[in-house]
Amino acid sequence: MLAHVAVHSSLFPENVQRDLLQSLRTRRIDPKFHYASYKQAQKWLALHEAWSPSRIDSDCAALYDRSFLAAVDALPSSPVHLIGLGCGGGQKDVRLLCSLAGQGREVSYTPCDISLALVLTSLLAAQTAVPGIRCHPLVCDLAGAEDLPSVFGHQEGASKVHLIAFFGMIPNFKPEIILPRLAALVRPGDLLLFSANLAPGPDYAAGVQHVLPGYDNLQTRDWLLTFLHDLGVEPGDGSIQFSIEGSASALQRIVADYSFSRQRILLVHGERFEFCEGDKVRLFFSYRYTPGRMASLLSEHKLSILNQWITQSGEEGVFLCRRADG
Repeated sequence: MLAHVAVHSSLFPENVQRDLLQSLRTRRIDPKFHYASYKQAQKWLALHEAWSPSRIDSDCAALYDRSFLAAVDALPSSPVHLIGLGCGGGQKDVRLLCSLAGQGREVSYTPCDISLALVLTSLLAAQTAVPGIRCHPLVCDLAGAEDLPSVFGHQEGASKVHLIAFFGMIPNFKPEIILPRLAALVRPGDLLLFSANLAPGPDYAAGVQHVLPGYDNLQTRDWLLTFLHDLGVEPGDGSIQFSIEGSASALQRIVADYSFSRQRILLVHGERFEFCEGDKVRLFFSYRYTPGRMASLLSEHKLSILNQWITQSGEEGVFLCRRADG
């Protein structure tokens, strides 16, 4: 079996090297570097299987199924091109594809992710679930690719309606970066279906505090530390601390910082990086939204919510959107 996978220039070696060095210089690690290798991808898949609400919470799983059916019903009867941004292992995308194919619709699929391993996993899952489906796998850095409207437009032609799926990823991008990128992809007549981590309850700050312990587990720590260990950081060099901080968007985010407890010198692409006791590196962040905050931010980018589904716990939501002017 052969898989023909397109690689966007945002992940050409010189661009990845540039971004890696910039991450180390600023001590703010670009999230994409936690998914880049096969080892990291496999650890993330195991982490998702063990901790994702959509995998372990029956209410959350049913909520996604309701949103899939609603998205299918909201689409015209014409052929549909499903674009899975941040496709991960493809579990949700494939369920959505099955909902589309189950109604006899002509459907094609683009699994798109930063990780080649995850793109291939999603591709195989889609081809197994919907035999004969046309697929256009794409390895791409969503934050760094400004020409994606053109890329997706040429894959299946401008006449196909796009259903853009973006599950579980929006919290890991700064809103001022990801929302304009998503808005540029949604054409008149297209739909955007995405999920977001939420702060439960009427008190936003208390809600974020409530979910903080859910991030601090051995699998998450192991996954995040893989990046540093692969660069040459030793297990005894420091530890991860999880905390909450504010942001320029008035949202709070959960962050994971690696704090060095002893000196470590790394040589990366010919550049020397020295870390001393007490130095910190930002490894991870995840924004927490509320439905109201989400609606307000989307409206700033001319996106309107057609429907939304919130779990009983109040910790996860799925949103179906379209262009406000389309």
